[in-house]
Amino acid sequence: MIKKHPADPAISVPAYWEDAKAELMKRDRIMRKLIPQFGDLQLTSRDDAFTTLARSIIGQQITVKAAQALWQRFLEACPKCAPLQVLKLGPVNLAGCGLSKRKAEYLLDLAKHFKDKTVHPDKWAEMTDEGVIAEMVQIRGISRWTAEMFLIFNLLRPNILPLDDPRLLEGISNSYFSGEPVSRSDIREVAANWEPWRTVATWYLWRSLDPRTSA
Repeated sequence: MIKKHPADPAISVPAYWEDAKAELMKRDRIMRKLIPQFGDLQLTSRDDAFTTLARSIIGQQITVKAAQALWQRFLEACPKCAPLQVLKLGPVNLAGCGLSKRKAEYLLDLAKHFKDKTVHPDKWAEMTDEGVIAEMVQIRGISRWTAEMFLIFNLLRPNILPLDDPRLLEGISNSYFSGEPVSRSDIREVAANWEPWRTVATWYLWRSLDPRTSA
């Protein structure tokens, strides 16, 4: 269900995207208005599993701008973002990149899991969504939400509904409930109409909050 981008083979795109758009616009009046606003933009995946997770840990609980700056400092110290290189840096050098003690510990734990093969990223593409999540949350600093973001942005899974994502809540509130607060049951009720393309609908609601973002 994944194919290479015709203009850049380093980028993967979902093979299901056009079918999903058509189905969502047929079923959901909000999606029928929303999806055409973004033309040919679609979800893309570029990084390997370790890089994606390392970047996710570094970006936790800070602004997008701060996360980007911290990531660049990390890459200066660790140009090849790989488990052995991260372990070689150690906690002192990671702290020197501006990482908090806790984030440094999380990164080192991530690297150790990959090095020791206690997680199996080479098998994740064939595993179920819940199977991948169960394996990933063994790593310190990887919550269910982080695992769901990985399923969306790295594995390009089509039917992920991240119930704990504040931007999904905001998007559903704005588009379906006139800005009123929404509950998990509200989200599930709206999303039931999106099956099996909940990732795609979620992505368009994210875009509705920040139309300049393309991936």
